[in-house]
Amino acid sequence: MSVLLFRIAAALCFLAVALGAFGAHGLRSTLEARGMLDVWNKAVFYQFIHAIALLVLALYGTINRGVCWLLLIGILLFSGSLYLLALANLRWLGPVTPVGGLCFLAGWAWLVLAPPK
Repeated sequence: MSVLLFRIAAALCFLAVALGAFGAHGLRSTLEARGMLDVWNKAVFYQFIHAIALLVLALYGTINRGVCWLLLIGILLFSGSLYLLALANLRWLGPVTPVGGLCFLAGWAWLVLAPPK
């Protein structure tokens, strides 16, 4: 098991729960007023799903580092850009989100083509 990857994945899961709760309680009125609650929730969901995938890869033992990097970069670009879009309305981040989505797709495709041993 990769201890570092396990810790990063666990931290990302923790952060997803914290950001989900913060969005549902602390930021709810702000996000609703901007029409961004669904954007925030989508960011949390995708972060959580891919952080759990990283956790599984860390627990699996022999991991493919390329897949892990793609999923991690996907979280940063996809979820990160959506968080910033929801909070700061930075519209220029719109094109960044699909790049994160492509990283997710590439990571999953990599697992299909070259699963861990």
